[in-house]
Amino acid sequence: MKTKTKADFRSEYRQLRKNVPHDRVQEMSRQICLQFLNWLEGHPELQHFHLFFPIDRFNEVNTFFIKEHLDSMGKTLYTSQTNKQSTALETLLLPKEAEFFRDEWGIPVPQESIKVSPSKIQLVLVPLLAFDLQGNRVGFGKGYYDSFLAALDEKVIKMGLSIFHPEERIDPEPHDVRLDYCITPEKIFTF
Repeated sequence: MKTKTKADFRSEYRQLRKNVPHDRVQEMSRQICLQFLNWLEGHPELQHFHLFFPIDRFNEVNTFFIKEHLDSMGKTLYTSQTNKQSTALETLLLPKEAEFFRDEWGIPVPQESIKVSPSKIQLVLVPLLAFDLQGNRVGFGKGYYDSFLAALDEKVIKMGLSIFHPEERIDPEPHDVRLDYCITPEKIFTF
């Protein structure tokens, strides 16, 4: 039997996510948020969080639920925007009362933000399509997050969020950066 490639997983999980009703994704996102908050209780030292925001048409985990809780706790939040010239992610400090608009890819982007160094970030929420029991992930294939994560201090916690259970094994590529955790609606996986 042929081993599945990352492209195979990418195609399969894009289709699987398309088939999940929007209100179900919202409910699973709330459950993921509760799992995250329970985990966070054991980590009061964490103050600086980097969030991705969901592309609705891709049925991504709605991280606005997490943002609201972190805001109310007085945490410092960051997000990214793509630098189209260098195809790198630039870190933005996220104002507490940020208003969002959707860029040409449908990514929610804050209207007002300040470009900053990512050096204070302690935890990154990482978007993904699929992940495995070793902490390998399949993203959308552009490599933005792997480059971004590779440039951060190795102590930064990399936490995926997924509405699906893990695969047994996804063969990583040399540039891939493994997750430290992945949260599903039912469970927190530690790698």
